[in-house]
Amino acid sequence: MSTVASRTFRSTPYRDAHQTWMAIVDLLVQGRTEGARGELLAVAGIAASVISDQAPAQAPIVVTCDGPRTRIHCLYDEDALDDSDANETALGFDPLKGDWRVSLPCPAEDLEWVRRALAKHGTRITARTPGEEVETSRSGNSGGSSATVLELDPKGFLGS
Repeated sequence: MSTVASRTFRSTPYRDAHQTWMAIVDLLVQGRTEGARGELLAVAGIAASVISDQAPAQAPIVVTCDGPRTRIHCLYDEDALDDSDANETALGFDPLKGDWRVSLPCPAEDLEWVRRALAKHGTRITARTPGEEVETSRSGNSGGSSATVLELDPKGFLGS
């Protein structure tokens, strides 16, 4: 089982949906100004729509990579005004290391258009219904469900 880090961001009315996405992007890119940042900013309007629908209150935004998984929830209404449940602190690892992906929770009635819109920007950022599991079986992901068999050659190991 892979390690999971969780963060909780204050959204509306503390900050609007677009500002919430920008804060999430800042957490994920850790100060980098190129590469993944551009991909995440390209879907800012779509992500803000999902955030404004309050989907990340029930199900997290899930970030997978070649390291630990990151789950990001959002707080809304009175909960967003009280920072006691928020945790927007920096991560102690690179959440976009290697083959990274972001899965946005999305209300079922918006899922089709959100998926189409995200697909125009690549395959790393996808959408799912809040009850849907995040796909974990892809090559190169150490946290995935696909297993690699390790075979030990005792002769090579012992030098015989």
